[in-house]
Parts: sequence; C-alpha cells; structure tokens
Amino acid sequence: MILLGVALTTWLIWESWWSLAAGAAVLVLNIIGAVVDVRAVRAYGYAERERDLLVRHGRMIRRLSIVPYARMQFVDVTAGPLERAFGIATVRLHTAAAASDATIPGLEPAEATRLRDRLAALGDDIGEGL
Repeated sequence: MILLGVALTTWLIWESWWSLAAGAAVLVLNIIGAVVDVRAVRAYGYAERERDLLVRHGRMIRRLSIVPYARMQFVDVTAGPLERAFGIATVRLHTAAAASDATIPGLEPAEATRLRDRLAALGDDIGEGL
C-alpha cells in the first residue's frame, strides 16, 4: 500500500503515466495476494479423534499433521489486532518437538476457546502432556 501511495504521489507531482501504471500494478498484486491468503486460510481443517488431533492445510502441497494429545505441552489461542478486527483467532499447539507444532488459523473466538479447553481436558485425561 505504501508503494501505491508513492506511485500516486509521483503521478500527482510529475503527471507521468508510468507511475500511474506502476500504482495500478501494485494494487492488482495486493488484491491477488489477499485472495491467495484467504484461500490459504480456508484450506486449514482439523478433526478431533480419540487419541490425537488431525490438522490439514495447503492447496497445492497438502500437509496432514497428526498431533497426539499425550505429546502436547500447551495450547495457545492468539488474536492480533487484524484478527480481532475480523472476529477470528488462531489456535497453536506446542509439542516438545518444534517440527510437530500445529496451527489452526481463522477460527471464531468462541470455537478457538472451546477447542483449547477440549484439548487441555483431553491432555489431562490421558495423564501426560498438558
């Protein structure tokens, strides 16, 4: 967006059409990036099973992570300013091995809190992890 502002200011000062074209290109690239980001978040999914949690994501390269409840150390719910503006939150599952951590973005805050509480209860029931 800053580049768009610079291109528009340049066009207003010198009235050169190349700066207007550059601004239009930046705007188009920002719109494409926003569409890709929304599709990436929609590609996330999760399923709660008896002993583990399945987390899948990816549109082109699909990834399926299986996180056993017994291996979870803690579950974190975060919502930055932009996420709060759109009414969403992110659940992060932390395990002893950083490579097996999982993230579930784009959840409604109530669902994120419910999932966190459920995962914490399941971890306690197993007697390990959380």
